[in-house]
Amino acid sequence: MPTYSAPDGTRLAYRVHGAGDPLLCIPGGPADSRYLGDLGGLSAHRRLIVPDLRGTGRSALPEDPASYRCDRLVDDVEALRRHLGLDRVDVLGHSAGANIATQYAARHPANVRRLVLVGPGTRAIGIEIDGGTRREVARLRSGEPWFPAAYAALEAITEGTGTDWAAVDPFFHGRWDAAARQVQEAGRPGNPEAVARFAADGAFTPGATRAALAALPSPALLLTGEFDLNSPPRPVAEFAALFPDAEPVVQPGAGHYPWLDDAHRFVATVAGFLG
Repeated sequence: MPTYSAPDGTRLAYRVHGAGDPLLCIPGGPADSRYLGDLGGLSAHRRLIVPDLRGTGRSALPEDPASYRCDRLVDDVEALRRHLGLDRVDVLGHSAGANIATQYAARHPANVRRLVLVGPGTRAIGIEIDGGTRREVARLRSGEPWFPAAYAALEAITEGTGTDWAAVDPFFHGRWDAAARQVQEAGRPGNPEAVARFAADGAFTPGATRAALAALPSPALLLTGEFDLNSPPRPVAEFAALFPDAEPVVQPGAGHYPWLDDAHRFVATVAGFLG
């Protein structure tokens, strides 16, 4: 894997899939970026540049653990853009990585050509997703054989009496099959400290970020799955409304990893937007 140096000297790795115009793809987690794969074949249309966030995958552990904070990871993205010699770049962020991508666009609007947020986390702009909204989405799956046990675990987590997160894994996929289990496991964070410090005090400044997004000159695509428990369609539509030029898209039958549930639809939507 190629590497580059972060502003603080931490050695960071990134993957490259495909050829053509670059698309910088920021993973969620923080987790090893391998779970993204080539985003269902999107690499047939664009050259995917996929960094491993510091302390994950093949990227080095930083000397300062405070640098795991979301707003500081934005500096690593900017260092990668400079390393690649790109004036402007299309940026895609998935899940928690969308918080990084959002703050990157807010701080470096002139460097972003187009912005794609997939199953986006909403903490960077201060949209809270309550338990009732998540349960409403979960109940769409009531006909699935795994639903009773998974829903009971979700209710316990929502009420603060349970912590069996693995039990709710099926809710994050349109189909709970072997491929879904593999992606779910690959995307599981392996660095507890990186996860704990990602949203530490100061990581998000929602007011400032919202103000910057309201003036963002770049078009944005916010894509989520019909069944996405992490990023339900209604809050994602609210997120999209913050941009002057944004298109919210709900992919039918998809969960938090829409490129896995229907690769053809996902790729057609994202590649069509990127042009």
